Amino acid sequence: MSIETTHTLVVGAGQAGIAMSEHLRADGIEHVVLEKDRVAESWRTARWDSLVANGPAWHDRFPNLEYPKSGPDEFPPKEEVVDYFTHYAQRIDAPIRTGVEVTSCERLHGRPGFRVETSLGALEVRNVVAATGAFQVPVIPKLVPEDTDIAQLHSHDYRNPDQLGEGAVLVVGAGSSGTQIADELNRAGRTVYLSIGPHDRPPRAYRGRDNVWWLGVLGKWDAATPPGGAEHVTIAVSGARGGETIDFRRMAGHGITLLGRTDRFEDGVMHFNPDLATNIARGDANYLSLLDEADAYVLRNELDLPEEIEAREIGPDPDCMTKQILELDLAEAGIGTILWATGYENDYGWLKVDNALDEAGRPNHRRGVSEEPGIYFLGLPWQSRRGSSFIWGVWHDAKYISDHIAKLDGYLSYRPTAHGDSE
Repeated sequence: MSIETTHTLVVGAGQAGIAMSEHLRADGIEHVVLEKDRVAESWRTARWDSLVANGPAWHDRFPNLEYPKSGPDEFPPKEEVVDYFTHYAQRIDAPIRTGVEVTSCERLHGRPGFRVETSLGALEVRNVVAATGAFQVPVIPKLVPEDTDIAQLHSHDYRNPDQLGEGAVLVVGAGSSGTQIADELNRAGRTVYLSIGPHDRPPRAYRGRDNVWWLGVLGKWDAATPPGGAEHVTIAVSGARGGETIDFRRMAGHGITLLGRTDRFEDGVMHFNPDLATNIARGDANYLSLLDEADAYVLRNELDLPEEIEAREIGPDPDCMTKQILELDLAEAGIGTILWATGYENDYGWLKVDNALDEAGRPNHRRGVSEEPGIYFLGLPWQSRRGSSFIWGVWHDAKYISDHIAKLDGYLSYRPTAHGDSE
């Protein structure tokens, strides 16, 4: 029985896989894209109902196609994002096969390439691009036993307030997901507690320009991966309700109880670090520093952008900041649900090749090019720069990988001229 062959296999048909397919086709590289579910599945089923893109439509897209419905300064809802990627895949005639799961990838013996086992059979390929992105396995800290009376779910599985049972909700994690979900629950009349760790808090917009514009002109999108794990710093930003700056003090004023970073759970009591005020102060400092850089840029370039003095106004600290709650008896507080907005981890268990992953199972790579020849990664946070995990950023990273594959093919196709042939 013959085994199907192709030059390059792309695993995943989200934004990363679609971008990869576009560039491979442009470089004339034969390839197949395998997706275990549907195109853009994470946008369909791993997001809550009211989610919108975190960047405006003029920016949060591929360079060659605009959104059909949302205006340039609007934040597309997730349904439009799904339609966008589905249409884009059709537009570039991406060779995507859905409903096909990759179960293993091993290097061939005695010849170049890999044998890839899938739910529909095997393939032999020269290259493999793992375009499965950054949101693979939801992480729920093992703090609260599963046999308690309190329901626990990850933001990955949250859809809307009606999904949750009765009682108050403790949201752990104050990045984009945690803050938006906490705010939505509060607006729906739920009692909400929000546990906040260290974070950056950029302005949604300033002096008539969205944050993404400022990051661009200030050169911050091209920032290299920071040292010491700083690449994992939480970013509190939202496109909800037309886009607004996250303000934890305002959220407290609307009834949300703020807490420090979650520490441990003992005998029905959740314990929190006494770092709430510190975390919010550092977020404020990050916010104000970007305003400073923006003001300096306006002055240096003599731009006619209106001043926004009120943007620097920081409201008074609410009681939950000045009198921090360090222990919370969940039953007494009436908490029926803990919602963990605590991020994701990678799952490359199918990738059974040397050098591609480190001892912790994380990709060994430089700009997506693995330490294992022929293996590539795409869609990782900070893959090449700050913008790598964003829609437009992954498109540029995909081009780099495709160019790398094409360049290597050029070397491999070289055949030296036989001695005397030119005489």
